[in-house]
Amino acid sequence: MNAIRKIGFIGVGNMGNPMTGQLVKKGFDVTAYDVNEAALHEFAAEHGGKTAAMLADAGRGMDAVVFMVPSDKVVREVLFHDKLADALEKGALAIDMSSSDPRGTVAIGKELAGRGIGYVDAPVMGGVIFAKDATLDIMVGGEAALVERAMPLFSALGRRVYKCGPLGSGHALKSLTNYINACTLINVIEAMTIGKKFGIDTQVMVDAITAMCATRNHPLQKKIVPQVLTRKYGTGMAMQFIAKDVKIAVETAHSIGAAVPLGEKTAELWAAACEKLGGGLDQTEIVRYWEESSGVRLT
Repeated sequence: MNAIRKIGFIGVGNMGNPMTGQLVKKGFDVTAYDVNEAALHEFAAEHGGKTAAMLADAGRGMDAVVFMVPSDKVVREVLFHDKLADALEKGALAIDMSSSDPRGTVAIGKELAGRGIGYVDAPVMGGVIFAKDATLDIMVGGEAALVERAMPLFSALGRRVYKCGPLGSGHALKSLTNYINACTLINVIEAMTIGKKFGIDTQVMVDAITAMCATRNHPLQKKIVPQVLTRKYGTGMAMQFIAKDVKIAVETAHSIGAAVPLGEKTAELWAAACEKLGGGLDQTEIVRYWEESSGVRLT
């Protein structure tokens, strides 16, 4: 397989613009295409790369074509309805760096494989700021040989590449990391609004929550890695006591008329786990509630 030098880049908006700029800066031969002509002009003026007047020009003769578009549905539309796939040569590589549905990614990969075109998913984390200085985190899924072929491109765009597994696994992990971030954001907001309504100073909560729930006390670092993944289950705090504290938090919110939908569901889950597994077990053994329900083990 040829090394990737000639790249067609589809989508030069907020993220695509700085990403293509990094590729041009690092010596790749980039031809960009976007339905927004103003974005194309901005890309050319800012980075000096080539632009494609027609979509097919961003595929014809390219070693790889990269997508930074809203979804896998748009990728499918561009490849098959707008016929970009017809312009790609056998042996070319298509790379979806958007946030896409992994099920759609797998389906697209099968269709491209029938044409002799490789497919890799490589969504990014970090946003525009990190795209501008090439310190994105990139989660990659796909056949090992295809991933290795694309590594110089990924190295030009990011600080770290996570090889996640088969096609679609990068998109799956991207959605899961944002799920964690989304849950954490509203979880902290819910707790702080309850505290504020109870009369606790906001800055006091920020300082206390940072000390007790973030950095070295974040559950991933304090509990999941050292206790769950090792199966030591040795935090010294029983599930029933965590369940009790969550129940108190929820009842406190109810008593002052504060919204607590996440807390209510969390209390329900901890109570159910205590009933099923036994409340006297270490809090970290709650992992079994999810493992047994899902039919997997984290280790």
